[in-house]
Amino acid sequence: MSDTSQLLVRRIKDGTVIDHIEAGKALFVLHALSITGKEGNVITVALNVPSSKHIKKDIIKVENRFLKTNETNKLALISLHTTINIIKDYKLVEKRKIQLPDSIVGIFKCPNLRCVSNGEEGIKPIIDIIKKENIILRCRYCTRTLTTGELVF
Repeated sequence: MSDTSQLLVRRIKDGTVIDHIEAGKALFVLHALSITGKEGNVITVALNVPSSKHIKKDIIKVENRFLKTNETNKLALISLHTTINIIKDYKLVEKRKIQLPDSIVGIFKCPNLRCVSNGEEGIKPIIDIIKKENIILRCRYCTRTLTTGELVF
C-alpha cells in the first residue's frame, strides 16, 4: 500500500525550482517569466500544496533552464516570499530569495486606459517601484501611482 497523504513530485536533475509561491499565483509566475511550454522543457506546476510556513503554496519546476536573478526578481510583485533553487545533477547548488527591483518592464500593464503604454504599439509598460516597504508603484509614462492590487497582466 502506498501513502496517499504524501505529495509525489519527481525530482529534477538540472533546472530551476521556484518554491514558496503564494498559493494560486503559479500561473502568473509562468506568464511573467514567459514560460509557455513551447520551449520543450518539462515543466511541473503544483498548486495549493500544503506548506508548513504559509498553509498553502505553489511550486514550479522547470527542467534544463537556469533562471537568472534579473529574471526572477521581477516576481517580487507577484509573490514576495518566493525562493529560487538552482539544481544541478540532482543537487541544490544555489538558493536565493527574490528581491524587488527598481522597475519592472513589460509584464504588467498600467491600469490607466489612457496611458500611452496601453495604446502605442512597441511601447512596453514600465512600472517603477517608488517605495519598497509598503510597496508604492508608478507608471513611468503617465506617472499614475498604484498599488500591487491594481496591476494588470
